[in-house]
Amino acid sequence: MTTPTDVRISVETETDKPRRFVFVLLTDFTLLCFSSALESLRIANRLAGKELYSWTLIGEGGESVSCSAGTKFALDADLVELQRDDTVLLCGGVNIQFATNKKLLNWLRREARRGLTVGGLCTASYSMAKAGMLDGKRATIHWENQDSFLEEFDEIELTKSVFVVDGNRLTTAGGTSSIDLMLKLIADDHGEELANAVADQLIYSSIRTDQDTQRLSVPTRIGVRHPKLSAVIQMMENNIEEPISPSVLAKDVGMSTRQLERLFRRYLNRSPKRYYMELRLQKARNLLMQTDMSVINVALACGFASPSHFSKCYRAHYDTTPYRERGSQAARLSI
Repeated sequence: MTTPTDVRISVETETDKPRRFVFVLLTDFTLLCFSSALESLRIANRLAGKELYSWTLIGEGGESVSCSAGTKFALDADLVELQRDDTVLLCGGVNIQFATNKKLLNWLRREARRGLTVGGLCTASYSMAKAGMLDGKRATIHWENQDSFLEEFDEIELTKSVFVVDGNRLTTAGGTSSIDLMLKLIADDHGEELANAVADQLIYSSIRTDQDTQRLSVPTRIGVRHPKLSAVIQMMENNIEEPISPSVLAKDVGMSTRQLERLFRRYLNRSPKRYYMELRLQKARNLLMQTDMSVINVALACGFASPSHFSKCYRAHYDTTPYRERGSQAARLSI
């Protein structure tokens, strides 16, 4: 019987120099996206029995930075000039707009001009986009940030994939999608056998590709496997700015409006109109929390022709007004 330390994957390399990854830890970064990437590299080294990869942690100030869970990490350096063959991975998380400051953007643009491969984990795609590094490229970001990203960066082809590799630009959707990206890079560098062995060590049985989407399917999300209900919800999610009437939705799936009403009541305990409203308000809240769009523009983007009607609906659902929500978010970012 073999023990884990007996496992070795034969790997031939063209050079003895390990590929270096530079992790840029942004304020309130998500620990899972960082640790998933780092552990994949560590395990690859262990299985190969040699140092295929090395890494260093840097960040603004060069002293320490806290993740969103509050744990503090010591940094190896400030935002210094890197080596030309480094691979840079920005680790983002909550409050990514606050973490994306002028110093970071200037540093990113300088390093990008030198031709480095740069990736954004979780929400760090925002920082890359803000620096102009994703213009004309395909990218992804955590699904919770997709609405605000689309509003701000229309020159980027945003996908719902778990990760995207477009030339020397890498982006992931966050969480365990870091593992999927790293497994692809390991496979590209040293072969599928090593990547699969790393996945086995991580007990990661379903390796995803850039063709896999990050969110669960509608039936899985709502816990109901009814094809017509799923189709209607998908249409609602795709038509937030210009809502479709329940009668048209029902007609599109071959039902009467009354049948559609009964279907929503039975499975979701709310009317189609109410469910649609909640989707629109959820998007509105994301835009208020993650962008500097005016409240009026947020209302229009979520299908509300009247700001007063938007405010009334928002207050009924969230027990606060859109203006107060925007103010409370600004206060949190200033802390």
